[in-house]
Amino acid sequence: MVIYEKAPAKINLTLDVLHKRNDGYHEVEMLMTTIDLADRLSFEKLDSNQVVIASENRFVPNDRRNLAYQAATLIKERYNIKEGVRIHLDKKIPVAAGLAGGSSDAAATLRGVSRLFGLQLSQEELQEIGAEIGSDVPFCVMGGTALATGRGEKLTPLPSPPPCWVVLAKPNIGVSTKDVYSKVQFDDMRHPATKEAISALKQQDFKTLCTTLGNVLEPITTSMHPEVLQIKSRMEKTGGDGVLMSGSGPTVFSLVAKEEKADRIYNSLRGFCSEVYAVRMLR
Repeated sequence: MVIYEKAPAKINLTLDVLHKRNDGYHEVEMLMTTIDLADRLSFEKLDSNQVVIASENRFVPNDRRNLAYQAATLIKERYNIKEGVRIHLDKKIPVAAGLAGGSSDAAATLRGVSRLFGLQLSQEELQEIGAEIGSDVPFCVMGGTALATGRGEKLTPLPSPPPCWVVLAKPNIGVSTKDVYSKVQFDDMRHPATKEAISALKQQDFKTLCTTLGNVLEPITTSMHPEVLQIKSRMEKTGGDGVLMSGSGPTVFSLVAKEEKADRIYNSLRGFCSEVYAVRMLR
């Protein structure tokens, strides 16, 4: 028996950092939504008690560094599963891009391994397990659109954004989330208009949503990697309705209402950046 799961990427419509917590994490407030750019995973039982990761992508580790490996190992240990699992990972989401590709793979693995071994775990149980792996994993288990608070694990579901295109571009660099967060300065931080963005989602007001996009990590990442700002500027000049860096970067996305404009932005970036995508918003 082979089980299949899809692992969609996420983008941040807003990302705010409120303060440093006593446990070392940052208290955040983020609006996140899933998009139709996804990894695909398959799961098969093994007689031997091991977790095997297989992927054609050379940037995907096949050991404990892989969040899907961690997820499968955790769920096997928690429910005393002695059989192993082989996970084939067809990687489409760019690695270390600010799109939660690893977290989404972990979430898909929790769902897939639960189904493979007939555990019948609820979404709430999977989210609870996912929180032990990473802050974005509970959201990736749930999917859709949500306000994430705490360190990212406390979720309030929200309406999906109005139907639109999402053009994404990732420069050929990697960004360390830990490094970016270590440079957070609260004194001169411009906080995004999260309440207004939530209202825009509820009213399905695309224009207002685009004007309320905001990410307090963007100035930090762009100061470290000017090419991120160059991509954002190119998207804005080519007519992006709302342009923002996702997560800690370096991927920049543009929300675009009309397909012909999305095509224009996509084509303008193709010669400028190696990883460019035009996808739909998931609903």
